[in-house]
Amino acid sequence: MIRLAHTIHFADSAHAAVLAAIHAEAFPPGEAWGAEAIACQLALPGCFGLIAPEGGMALARTAADESELLTLAVATTVRRRGLGAALLRAVSEELASRGARAMFLEVSILNIAARALYAAAGFAEVGRRQRYYPDGTDALILRAPLSVTPRPPFGSRAW
Repeated sequence: MIRLAHTIHFADSAHAAVLAAIHAEAFPPGEAWGAEAIACQLALPGCFGLIAPEGGMALARTAADESELLTLAVATTVRRRGLGAALLRAVSEELASRGARAMFLEVSILNIAARALYAAAGFAEVGRRQRYYPDGTDALILRAPLSVTPRPPFGSRAW
């Protein structure tokens, strides 16, 4: 069954354990972020988190007119239902509303599904980090332009 609508909310440090559980389900043990690391990220200026209660999460940050998708994870049990694309769209909209004009991210050269998701969203390869991941694989650095949009009133956004 394909689900077209997803509920996505802002997350804060109180959600760190749940975000970490989703991340651990989606990534290999050597790459999964723990609750403490996620809480630390959320405490940094310009950083925010999103959570989809059905099993998705994302962390991103912005500085000036550039931004970075730090991580995006979807639990294996709810993949291929559009949740990753919905989270990516929500992150993009939030970053654009904060004035970012471009978003960067790193993705493993071996993560074919994520690379397809990012390509479909308009990301292009702009670099490569050699042996970036714990298993020694390279990361591709991807960039996508963002359309700066006026920020809607707090609490009125729904993804």
